[in-house]
Amino acid sequence: MIARATALQALADEQFDVVVVGGGITGAGVALDAASRGYSVALIERADFASGTSSRSSKLVHGGLRYLRQFELGLVREALLERRLMVALAPQLVRPLPIVVPAFGGARPDRLVGVGLGLYDVMSRRSRRGRTAAPRRRRGDATEDDAAYESWSPARHRTIDGPEVCELLPALAAREPSGGYLFYDCQTDDSRLVLTVLAEAERFGTTPVNDVAVEDLLMERGRAAGVLARDARTGSQLIVRASHVVNATGVWADRLGGTELRDETEMPQIRPSCGTHITLAAQTLPLRAGAIVPAGGGRTIFALPWLGSTLIGTTDNDYVGDLEHVAPPPADVDYLLAAVNDYFATSLGHRDITGAFAGVRPLISAADTKTSVDISRKAELYETSSGMITITGGKLTTWRRMAKMVVDRIVERDSLDAACRTQELQLGRVVAADTLPRVDGVPVDAYEALAARYGHAANDVLEIAAERPELAQPIIEGFPDLLAEAVHAVRSEQARGVGDVLLRRTRLGLLAARELCVEGSAPLGLVAAAVADELGWDPLRTRAELSRFHAEAHAEGLVPAAAAAAHVHAA
Repeated sequence: MIARATALQALADEQFDVVVVGGGITGAGVALDAASRGYSVALIERADFASGTSSRSSKLVHGGLRYLRQFELGLVREALLERRLMVALAPQLVRPLPIVVPAFGGARPDRLVGVGLGLYDVMSRRSRRGRTAAPRRRRGDATEDDAAYESWSPARHRTIDGPEVCELLPALAAREPSGGYLFYDCQTDDSRLVLTVLAEAERFGTTPVNDVAVEDLLMERGRAAGVLARDARTGSQLIVRASHVVNATGVWADRLGGTELRDETEMPQIRPSCGTHITLAAQTLPLRAGAIVPAGGGRTIFALPWLGSTLIGTTDNDYVGDLEHVAPPPADVDYLLAAVNDYFATSLGHRDITGAFAGVRPLISAADTKTSVDISRKAELYETSSGMITITGGKLTTWRRMAKMVVDRIVERDSLDAACRTQELQLGRVVAADTLPRVDGVPVDAYEALAARYGHAANDVLEIAAERPELAQPIIEGFPDLLAEAVHAVRSEQARGVGDVLLRRTRLGLLAARELCVEGSAPLGLVAAAVADELGWDPLRTRAELSRFHAEAHAEGLVPAAAAAAHVHAA
């Protein structure tokens, strides 16, 4: 990624066609779509890239089975086609995930569920008229495996017997399942997906920069002609000139900047919905596939294997409060634990939680009094009298479609003939783990993780690992994340602090929060020292940055209060 100082200079010096406000998955998608159609694009993010909802999702790229019950057939169909496309565009990041719906007590799997899964199967198939082009391959790509570039076509759901259920869900063996359904969705690392889309957007000329907050629209003759912004690191004001302004700030869409951006008659009214998740060590609740877990009141949650750990979520409750740092509500954490314990016949407690996080969905307020779980996830596009375009709603899976909506409108305004290309652009360069160069000290399991996280750029990380022996070591024993990744994050991905590295460049802040958030944490000290070496921090600044991470971790509830108390009591 372009150096931040270089990006800031470009923002001040250049006139852009499009300025995108918001560095989550939707903003990154808009930047890629616009740049790939020939527009000059600037992207501004007030905090870190993917620091909002786009790093706090359930990590699923899916159609949404429960939307079938709400008769949102168009939304499900769209999401399933995008799911299929994402596996082709980013096979290193978006991967098929088997999911099981078990049956117990000798009963056959629920036929109504089978009907829903059958419909899910049918809707995921492309029509003969609607075939999607395979993503274009770049010259010099590391792999020649054509299969990696073909659209994924999931096997139809099928019934499986009890032993196969137990093989896929070892944690369920004590309940002796008699059978179940097996079907497929997909899973990703959401913040890495954002960074990968941003990198591709930059390849087409986008200028991305983080830690720059928009304060108001720049108005000329009653129309938006750019934005007035401020560099959060220096406090200096920036004027970014652009012909089109896109508000892609998600849950902040109705409160961005000055009054021109918050006209209630022209802007969507966001009704935030909180989704809480907890993580567990894989051996605590071993899963080789995902499970749909009943959670009472007709609701369900997921239990999923993710990055070598187990992820439990999510809730769906109206949220009122600070949007900067959203901590998992204690009641939600208890709700997830209770559902898991009841379903898997376990007795997990707060002491077993290794991390927790909550994301806020940007739902568009309905005219009626629907609960958040019933509000549509459909994306909506708005235009104000200033000419600013706002895109919000939607879900992680449909980010490309949302971006296309925005850029199609810009192209229409400009009376251009510039078709969308993102359905054929590969995201990142795929690399096979066994082709990566071996570096002394790098654990064997790290190569697969590096290939999945970075694609061909894993070579850059390994070059850093070869610089000094300590950089080739894992940050935390038992996890594949290398200290070299902290250095790479600073050099190549505009990371500016410990939280950026642990929460969004790697995901250790979610998977091993308990180990990182204690005072005097050795792994945390290693990351801070590596970042300090790159950014030139003195010991005083390094201590301040460690305190900053602890404050962020506390504000975001990475270790829920009850879990922290249980840990102290056990110690």
